Amino acid sequence: MSVTAATAWRALAARLPGADSRLEARLILEAVGADAVARPDDRLSALQRRRCDELAARRVARQPLSHVLGFRGFWTLDVEVTADVLTPRPETEHVVEALLAAPAPETARVLDLGTGSGAILCALLSERPRWTGVGVDASDAALNVARRNAMTAGVADRAEFRLGDWDEGLDERFDLIACNPPYIPTADIAGLEPEVRDHEPRAALDGGVDGLDVYRRLAPRLPHLLAPAGSAAFEVGMGQADTVAGLFAERLPEAAIGIRMDLAGAPRVVTVNQH
Repeated sequence: MSVTAATAWRALAARLPGADSRLEARLILEAVGADAVARPDDRLSALQRRRCDELAARRVARQPLSHVLGFRGFWTLDVEVTADVLTPRPETEHVVEALLAAPAPETARVLDLGTGSGAILCALLSERPRWTGVGVDASDAALNVARRNAMTAGVADRAEFRLGDWDEGLDERFDLIACNPPYIPTADIAGLEPEVRDHEPRAALDGGVDGLDVYRRLAPRLPHLLAPAGSAAFEVGMGQADTVAGLFAERLPEAAIGIRMDLAGAPRVVTVNQH
């Protein structure tokens, strides 16, 4: 039996979990070539219906929508997402905003620590055609995803991706440093939504007992990584901003340390500005 895109949209939305089920249903329909908004009366083919059912079943099983679709919108880009990388989230766009707003040379060098999908670095280079950058990650599989995203974003000729343990082996100073490290306390991971707990890389989530392991590691290294007039932006979790700001202020007493709020009014990004 054939169904219209509008009918399929309603049926999918009723089937999917979560408050965003209508949006997710629309995105699944678009993934199979149907548009319930622009062409609501179009009828889905048997192949489209079967593909919808397959994608919806994965979502009902609580796979993240980014894994079901294979991408996530971030900044102005569609970023490829696999189980090997953290799904980029809207909150992380505040890291991009902070660094685009920071004073920087026209040919700035950017470092993205724990680059994962490469979303942050690709977004920054897509906005500044003369910037170049390095993304570092401990996962070969994640770096392969990042390289593909750089190709898709048209910045592959200005982005280098290196296998490494955070700052290990880096002997260059950078004008801008971005980092969205794991910051969830270990004991909190079991209580996360299944989409995150069961499907995102644990290494990209687990920040140690209090979630601050990576910040403590990088704080003493920041003076050696950041150019004398450079800026850095670190995403933080709930309740962590003041502590992280203090860690950086202790190591860079002459720098201006700031805290940027996300759209919900929560402290989300700690900035370091040496200008």
